[in-house]
Amino acid sequence: MRSTRAVSVREKLTIIVTGYAATYPVGGATWDYLQYVLGFKRLGHRVYYLEDTGRWTWDVAQNTFSDDASANAAYLARWIATLDPDLAHHWALRDVHGRYYGMSQARVASLCRETDVFLNYSGCCILREEYMACRTKVYLDSDPLYNQAGIIDYVHGTADDQTRWAVDCMRQHDRFVSFGESIGQAHCLIPTDLFAWQPTRQPIVLDCWAKSSAAVRDVYTTVMSWQPDSGTVTVNGVVYGGKHAEFGKFINLPRRTSQSLELAIGGGLPPVDHLRQRGWQVIDAYAVSPDPWKYRQYIGTSKAEFSVAKQAYVATRSGWFSGRSACYLAAGKPVVVQDTGFSAHIPSGEGLLAFATEDEALAAIERINRDYPRHAAAASRLAREYCDAQRVLPAFLQTVLA
Repeated sequence: MRSTRAVSVREKLTIIVTGYAATYPVGGATWDYLQYVLGFKRLGHRVYYLEDTGRWTWDVAQNTFSDDASANAAYLARWIATLDPDLAHHWALRDVHGRYYGMSQARVASLCRETDVFLNYSGCCILREEYMACRTKVYLDSDPLYNQAGIIDYVHGTADDQTRWAVDCMRQHDRFVSFGESIGQAHCLIPTDLFAWQPTRQPIVLDCWAKSSAAVRDVYTTVMSWQPDSGTVTVNGVVYGGKHAEFGKFINLPRRTSQSLELAIGGGLPPVDHLRQRGWQVIDAYAVSPDPWKYRQYIGTSKAEFSVAKQAYVATRSGWFSGRSACYLAAGKPVVVQDTGFSAHIPSGEGLLAFATEDEALAAIERINRDYPRHAAAASRLAREYCDAQRVLPAFLQTVLA
């Protein structure tokens, strides 16, 4: 339960952010979590990063999971310090054996007793007894529908043990926010039983994405997972898929445009040969995202982004908007992405163009290419107005501390 102590968003707060930056050490995901850390610090708050997923970590060198997290801890230590040297000692990683890297277990426990906001990104952090001392525990739903899928069975008493455990873990939190910005609205199909979800979006630390001097390729790009482990979910008897379930609608797009389209794909055994036969350029996602800086460079040398969304986001009209796409905007790159309903929350038409059909996607690419400088400038403007951590994070705190 929440403490009765009133907290003002004008106070300098103590905040803990959780994530998967060390568990899955790839550049794009690292930005997702650490932009919260850096963004809160820039606002003057006392902020820390904690990773305690209860999972084995991904061993990049061996291409498998491992119970030895030492290399992953070194990755995390390096990139937090590179992002901001003042944060070099503001992190902890707990491995599956209970060993802490960075801050000690005793230091983390002491810190939790002082913490005003504990941000549990996608519920990735196990809420151990010492973490429960944090005053306001916030569940951040970064994957709308997937995180709510088991709630209906839970309410009806038909959930399996794993689902009951997952929902019970969610119920340990005090506030609930979602990247599904339409959640709770009449047209949105995401279940809202048990939890009062409030909308939020990924914060972007804009100066981290300033335009680089590197040469820009004449290629629209994206970084994506074809079908991750959570690729399919069933809700009320309806099966919803991931990006692979939507991609077929746009498979022939490269044959209809002279614009080069490149997919950096990881996970899920994508049909690489088939995609290449249809005109897509396909490369390995990890090759362009082994760390945050190389991921940023890949975006910076891209002309624009083209991407589809998970079917679960599209079919439910979730209003979800990609944090990756927000990074493209911040880098001054126009974005052409499948509409999930986000255009009700972020304007579409200049710099950011939403599509539902292959014809609309083709028209969007042609529109950007006819006046690229105008759309590039609009992309930067949208990032400042809708994604800037200096705006997003104060609004987030206002929501969770109200």
